[in-house]
Amino acid sequence: MGRTVCTTVAAAIIVSVFGVALMAQKTTQIKMGGGGSPHVKSEWTIDGANISITYGRPSLKGRPEATLMPAGPWRMGADEPTLLTTDKPLKFGALSVAPGTHTLNAAIGANEWQLLVGTLATPTQWGIPYKPDLEKGRAPMKLGTAASPVEMVTISIDDTPAGATLRVEWGTKSATIPFTVG
Repeated sequence: MGRTVCTTVAAAIIVSVFGVALMAQKTTQIKMGGGGSPHVKSEWTIDGANISITYGRPSLKGRPEATLMPAGPWRMGADEPTLLTTDKPLKFGALSVAPGTHTLNAAIGANEWQLLVGTLATPTQWGIPYKPDLEKGRAPMKLGTAASPVEMVTISIDDTPAGATLRVEWGTKSATIPFTVG
């Protein structure tokens, strides 16, 4: 009897721990874009903030990364703008982001990326061309190499003891920026 109870308790703990880890990010496919890229909404709860990112996920399909992520502003996805929605204020370095929905772009450089946060002017706004007059601010991202090649654009948030880290990966590139809630 004692052994059965211990086994049951151990199993419950394992399911509880892994269940929380699996629930940390919820990704839902919204639609297929006109160019064939799936569009997703990924959601997280970080330090009490409900955060979602909606974006198109283009594939490399054997194309060189440099032609798909040219120097300058990039919409971090396909078709419509990449959208960040938060119900709490966020802080990316010195850049404060108020609750609401914002566009996300990246200024691509050889050794560093910049996160560009902007205003969503209209619900039907397209992802290109980049509209500098809608930019709210920029923050530096750390550019690194993905652990393994990433075929489709992937945006994720990693929960950390000091807040969280926004991660954008495609091909061999991985760009990250830490942020805090509040």
